[in-house]
Amino acid sequence: MAMAAALRREGKRLAPFISPLPIRSSPISPDQTLNGFRSISTQIVRNRMKSVKNIQKITEAMKMVAASKLRAVQTRAENSRGLWQPFTVLLGDATSVDVKKNVIVTVSSDKGLCGGINSTSVKISRALSKLNAGPDKETKYVILGEKAKAQLIRDSKQDILLSLTELQKNPLNYTQVSVLVDDILKNVEFDALRIVFNKFHSVVQFYPTVSTVLSPEIVERETESGGMLGELDSYEIEGGDSKSEILQNPPEFQFSCVMFNAVLENACSEQGTRMSAMDSSSRNAGDMLDRLTLTYNRTRQASITTELIEIISGASALEG
Repeated sequence: MAMAAALRREGKRLAPFISPLPIRSSPISPDQTLNGFRSISTQIVRNRMKSVKNIQKITEAMKMVAASKLRAVQTRAENSRGLWQPFTVLLGDATSVDVKKNVIVTVSSDKGLCGGINSTSVKISRALSKLNAGPDKETKYVILGEKAKAQLIRDSKQDILLSLTELQKNPLNYTQVSVLVDDILKNVEFDALRIVFNKFHSVVQFYPTVSTVLSPEIVERETESGGMLGELDSYEIEGGDSKSEILQNPPEFQFSCVMFNAVLENACSEQGTRMSAMDSSSRNAGDMLDRLTLTYNRTRQASITTELIEIISGASALEG
């Protein structure tokens, strides 16, 4: 304020001594003068500050939306863990079983801005495909989610049997997942299903997880050979059904329970990592806004100082 008042007083004092000059046409527009460049520079910084503020508002809103969705799905994911754990005790989780037909079910999200959960699932799926490769073996993919599909279709398009998207458009329940599992069982032939998903641990941490579901034929073979599932013989079977008939239903029910838990766990991980990513983005936008504010103030101060020096120099030249 004091500097602006000094400029006004200096201008009034020099007004009687300054005669108007004739205006000559020039190819240079007034916007391209030195003062014009100064005003454009501050205007660019001001526009950038405005855009950063708008981005910060968007990221903060996305963080709050992710937090509300996380609270809604976290309880359901924790409750779903009690569905598949009894099957793990009964049938086991034979990740190292050697079979010919492997189908990798990759669970991912349909939207981005959620950290590295999708790339992690894709990397593990590709590693499993290489691990189970062999002359008499084949590995196929069943993909849930748009992000994993976009990555795997680049180098494994011929190995994708089924792709499903927009699973989380509406809140998932067990009935919807059962329909999805029934569709997979009818259209896909397999000896072992490797389900790849991200298990939720906290807002900033998730664990990449692989669950294995064997076909009824492989389960029966393992029980007869006393392999990974040999302990099934210790259970007493009631009724007139044979063991092979009894073993037809548990693997299918295990697959639906594991899939239900996998989709919910992955949804929790997605919202948690999105919440963390949007929080980091908001902080980064605040830091950028502070730097832009400092740049704007320095540019404005430099412009005022330069104008003041020009006025004082002109006054000194007139006095001399």
